[in-house]
Amino acid sequence: MQASFNELEEKAKLAKIASKKLAFVPTSTKNEALLAIAQALLDKEDQVLHNNDKDYKEAEASGMGEAMLDRLMLNSKRLKGISDDVKVVAALPDPVGEIMEERTLPNGLLLSKRRVPLGVIAAIYESRPNVTVDISVLCLKSGNASILRGGKESSRSNLALASIVQEAAYKAGIPRGSVQFIESPDRGLVDHMLKMKDYIDLVIPRGGASLIKFVKENASMAVVAGGIGVCHMYADKTANLDKAVAIAYNAKVQRPTVCNALDCILVHKDIATEFLPRMAKELARADVEMHCDHRSLNILKSIEGLKVHPAVQDDWGKEFLALVAAIKVVDSLEEALEHIDTYGSGHSEAIISEDRASIDRFLNEVDAACVYANASTRFTDGAQFGMGAEIGISTQKFHARGPMALREISSYKWCIRGNGQVRP
Repeated sequence: MQASFNELEEKAKLAKIASKKLAFVPTSTKNEALLAIAQALLDKEDQVLHNNDKDYKEAEASGMGEAMLDRLMLNSKRLKGISDDVKVVAALPDPVGEIMEERTLPNGLLLSKRRVPLGVIAAIYESRPNVTVDISVLCLKSGNASILRGGKESSRSNLALASIVQEAAYKAGIPRGSVQFIESPDRGLVDHMLKMKDYIDLVIPRGGASLIKFVKENASMAVVAGGIGVCHMYADKTANLDKAVAIAYNAKVQRPTVCNALDCILVHKDIATEFLPRMAKELARADVEMHCDHRSLNILKSIEGLKVHPAVQDDWGKEFLALVAAIKVVDSLEEALEHIDTYGSGHSEAIISEDRASIDRFLNEVDAACVYANASTRFTDGAQFGMGAEIGISTQKFHARGPMALREISSYKWCIRGNGQVRP
């Protein structure tokens, strides 16, 4: 264990030193490094997938659940997607040095608010090997050094990806030490890392509720946490039923094991008898299991081919991460808003409606990072928002909310230019 602590401390020190240099690396060098990383991921596809296959088979044999296995798995298509996201990040404006605000005071002082890197960002994550690439490249582009600590279940995949990132980045001129990967699987390292505020400026946990809770309660440095997504869709009484069915299907079925997938469908009573059978039959094509309140169950129970069950209290506010959805009939928009306020996680919520007043009220009153009108919650994603990738999805309100990318992992400083002014 002491050897593991020594490894962590040494790499953290190197990351801190590298961060001082990385903050001033030209945009052209950073972009060259990112494009080299994107190409290297494709060139070394066989190596990455070979290691990922070992991780996957070992995790499957250990009894890992379907949702986590899906997050762990890489294939050619997913690796190509990761590579493409890196290219998008390379094409985005460099946030470092951006003048966010500038003004001249009455005394002649010129104030400018300039964007700067945070310094060293540590990521503690489970299962998802794509996080290794997403976080390292976002940190590189924003001038931050990174310390990556993945889970044991994806250790081979993470090491392969981190090595590719490091080799390509350093060859392109990025300061050595800017990307650190902690190889040791010792759990005690996480607790030790959370006490290293002299070297780490921000820590981001990505994983289950227990990991996020532990990090938030034990970190001595700033934490940005999120990713737990209990997502609702409310079909209002004026909803276009074709839109509502298509959006419900996409949000639930397109990739059910991720945090922006739909968990609970609320339906206004005025359209329930027409909408629910249409929606349920569509969801049944994907073998979705529906946990229904008594009113929706009475409407759906006689339809053949549906997997419907009476809902229990624990179904409300549950992130299913599977082909399961909770369904409830509500009397009004007010009841839908109250339900979301009670059971939502602050991630992504949607209304399907043709009434402008209802849409505006929903968008204004729902307290979540991302609130949609007539669109799928599956769009809550850094790449989908044009950010290239994301370092995580924050459900907090300080200092960032929603998908976090380049600007969200930067800070700022005030630069003041004078001509001999002194304070009276």
